[in-house]
Parts: sequence; structure tokens; C-alpha cells
Amino acid sequence: MLRSILIVEDNPNDVELTIEGLKECNLANEFHVAKDGAEALEYLRYQGRYADREKGNPAVVLLDLKLPKKTGHEVLEEMKADPDLKAIPVVILTSSNQESDLARSYHNGANAYLVKPVDFENFTEAIKHLGIFWGVLNEPPPGSKRRL
Repeated sequence: MLRSILIVEDNPNDVELTIEGLKECNLANEFHVAKDGAEALEYLRYQGRYADREKGNPAVVLLDLKLPKKTGHEVLEEMKADPDLKAIPVVILTSSNQESDLARSYHNGANAYLVKPVDFENFTEAIKHLGIFWGVLNEPPPGSKRRL
């Protein structure tokens, strides 16, 4: 009963590293990638090309802050204001170590904030820990639909 992991990232290299890190910890979760903030919200709300996607919220959203169309901050704000999305855990996964981004993210309901390590091995290791915790160990809120 594993739910998917939504990766919201516009940098193809960071997407590849994130997926590689998640795969290295042998997660069986499916991954979905949204390349901008608007696409992420369409996916979560079953809109546009995602209108017919399988029902169920992701186990976690790994959200970059610097995105086209809608920023990560905007996505987070909209998710936490939406009764159907607010319980989905959101991990900010960003290159920004600015205190204002950190404060704003937690103020708007982020569950965790991780500055992307520059070093490949450290990045992969951090992603493995994220994947294991959010994809396997963390218990979803009561009433969340789990995917098979």
C-alpha cells in the first residue's frame, strides 16, 4: 500500500539526482515529476491532463521554491489553504538557504526544509533519508487514501 512521491522541480539534473537517490534506497513508491508550480497543482487537483489520474494523494511532495509559472511558496500556500490538500506532507527541497525562505516555508505549513547539498554523494544520501522516512516510515493522516 504505497503512495506516490511528487517531485516538483524544473531542473532536469536535480530531478535525475532526486530519483536516483530515491531508487538507491529501494523504494517501491512511484514517482511523478511536475516541472513547474502550476503543473504540480493541476496534478494534485486532478485538473487538465491529470483529470483521469488514479485517485489518492502522494505520500509527500518534494517541492523546490524557484519554479516557473507558480513559485514553490505559491504552491505551498495554495496546498495548505485547500482542505483536500492541506494534510499532504511537503518537504521544501531547494538551493536557497535564505532565512526569509526558511521562515516563510515553515509559516506556510512546510513539514521540513532541506537545502540541496552541492556534493553528489551528500545530495543522494539526503534524498535516501527523505525517501525512507516520508515514503515508508511516516504514517499518513487518518482518512488518507493509500495506493496499492
